[in-house]
Amino acid sequence: MGMSVRFWGVRGSVPAPGPDTVRVGGNTSCVEVLAGTTRLVLDAGTGLRGLGAELQRKGPVDTTVLLSHVHWDHIQGLPFFTPLYLPGTRLHLVSGANGSPLRDVLRRQMGAPVFPVGLDEVPASLSFLEVKDRQRFVIGECEVTAARANHPDAVYAYRIEQGGRSVVYATDTEHYACVDPRLRALARKADVLIYDAQYLPEEYNGARGPGRVGWGHSTWEAAVALAREADVGQLVLFHHDPTRSDQAVAQVEDSARALFADTLAATEGLTLAVGAAASRAA
Repeated sequence: MGMSVRFWGVRGSVPAPGPDTVRVGGNTSCVEVLAGTTRLVLDAGTGLRGLGAELQRKGPVDTTVLLSHVHWDHIQGLPFFTPLYLPGTRLHLVSGANGSPLRDVLRRQMGAPVFPVGLDEVPASLSFLEVKDRQRFVIGECEVTAARANHPDAVYAYRIEQGGRSVVYATDTEHYACVDPRLRALARKADVLIYDAQYLPEEYNGARGPGRVGWGHSTWEAAVALAREADVGQLVLFHHDPTRSDQAVAQVEDSARALFADTLAATEGLTLAVGAAASRAA
């Protein structure tokens, strides 16, 4: 059995519904990876709600969520993940160390008066794991490697490997003066690199509006530089700015593709067969 990737949420910072974002989608970060019989979910943004509805229809849920970090746009889908409220669900939550126990962070998100159901009250069985920079661990059929990246508050990128295929998920990070050597090593010869491309180069460097250096997000140019140096098979631009329209995202995709031919802009519903040609879900 092979590996596939499906995108449930591709926006950054805040959900962006509306007529200008229908094609790309307005939900925040959530990516499903199926590797043989193992399901991994990358981040728990608002896209997690739709994934939860689909998983509920398939029977008892036993899955692992790898959180890049715990900023709101990456965890705000968890309280609306329907399987969380069903007995028999087993949900394993993983994040890099960030100075606070993961369970405590997620408990605060669902604590009164912010949310009516506390995390400790849900019927699902929950487990929590915090990993360190460069740690390798096994989940089902997959070997996962975590790497610390560059963002305000701790953020981690992940490499998922199974059956000779590999996916790297690196969002909410930036390179500064050169390609981050940790990410270059993590992404080396990956089949698919999913990478933060929230800003245009002119937005990042301050030529258009305030400079974004140090804000913890990257550009399509930096994505291409990483893809080239790491010799990846396919680049997927991710974490689109909430102000970026469908047309503007398409223009970013075209610009990146001119420099790295096998580039796609992530859209909700996009499904990739890892190591093979991509196909868009109907």
